[in-house]
Amino acid sequence: GASRGLGAADLRTLARDGATVIGLDVPPLEADLKAVTEELGGGYIVGDITSPDAPKLIGDYIRANYGAVDIVVHNAGITRDKRLRNMKAENWQLVVDISVGAPQRITDYLLEQNLINDGGRIIGIASIAGIAGNNGQTNYASAKAGVIGWIQSLADRVSDRGITANVIAPGFMETEMVKTIPLGIREAGRRMNSMSQGGLPVDVAEAITWLSGPGAAAVSGNVVGVNGQMLIGAS
Repeated sequence: GASRGLGAADLRTLARDGATVIGLDVPPLEADLKAVTEELGGGYIVGDITSPDAPKLIGDYIRANYGAVDIVVHNAGITRDKRLRNMKAENWQLVVDISVGAPQRITDYLLEQNLINDGGRIIGIASIAGIAGNNGQTNYASAKAGVIGWIQSLADRVSDRGITANVIAPGFMETEMVKTIPLGIREAGRRMNSMSQGGLPVDVAEAITWLSGPGAAAVSGNVVGVNGQMLIGAS
């Protein structure tokens, strides 16, 4: 989602560096989404990325208003944490579909319709949990590992068009999503890296901006850790 947190930081940082931005979020957050994108002079799409018509909805909007895009960032994600034995099947499927299923369908459609320009950038947001796993987050960790595998496979497929595909794997981040985590666990997350603090959305946004720019033209199929050298997973 682009209305707040990491998504809004992505939009602001890309717009700062000259991009015309398009944000997408679900209907309940339309007012926030509209405010952010209007502030930045960009466009917005309201919809659920998991719906069957989402790829066409997004593609039609891009074609009608911009012709094509140069950068695609997939940052949507949710948590539905439970130990595996207590996890409902629908909570497994929802987390996986939002993180990797829907982004794959949308990207495939945009590529098939030539709505991503040659030399473009595709960026997926994974997590340190997708590299090392995490207790009570088997669905989330599997989804984020799926993002890594999908993007690394995609990088080879789009290379003939000069398009790069990369993944950013944040560590513990200070976002709205993690505010639902008990305080003690949040504090442990802050202390489990060499900086003894959680990351900020802008930290990830700056990495996205770098991967989107000309300086990263030779970077593809990579996983970039933004995690303060967190003690679990990639450092």
